[in-house]
Amino acid sequence: MAASAPVALAAAIAALLAATPATAQELGELSCRALWYQRNAVYAEQGHCFKTADAIATFGARCYPPFGKLTAEQQRYVDQVRYWEARKGCN
Repeated sequence: MAASAPVALAAAIAALLAATPATAQELGELSCRALWYQRNAVYAEQGHCFKTADAIATFGARCYPPFGKLTAEQQRYVDQVRYWEARKGCN
């Protein structure tokens, strides 16, 4: 019997969040969409309250403590991703 859509979505999100973040070198090789995903996966892991339909569809409604507050290590990673997003002209 197939799992319900919410259960399947939750399982898919859990699997995606368990994925290893890209290294600094790998970030330069990613597409804008993949960079967007890398950045927002960090926030999702920290319970960020997403507001856009795209982010909610990708990561779920989330919204739990610490509500997207990043550790210093996570912030450094997000800064690297943002660097590559800017360098590639991602919107």
